[in-house]
Amino acid sequence: MRKRNIPFLFRMSEKEAAAFRERVQKSGLSKEAYIRQAVSGRKPREAPPPDYYSMMRELHQIGNNLNQIARKAHTLNVIDVQKYDQAMRKFEQTVRLITEAVILPEDMENGGMK
Repeated sequence: MRKRNIPFLFRMSEKEAAAFRERVQKSGLSKEAYIRQAVSGRKPREAPPPDYYSMMRELHQIGNNLNQIARKAHTLNVIDVQKYDQAMRKFEQTVRLITEAVILPEDMENGGMK
């Protein structure tokens, strides 16, 4: 059985419909996903620029390389493990903050992030 089984129909003026279509298109979401976010009290963001995804892939590759280095370093005890772990946590936090700032929808009520 479908999770979302209640259809919802409403009418808009041409001006409202045009504004809605433009916002949906800028967000990169489907109409349904856009409305679900708005109903949930979240303001959908515009889709990030295309190079965002390539930059994030590159950051994730760097993170993977750092993890491989860390595994070897832990085994051989050849680097300052605490400093490395601290840097890795900072890297992961930065990736998370970039994603929140660019991708995730904003909270409509206080303009901040959930």
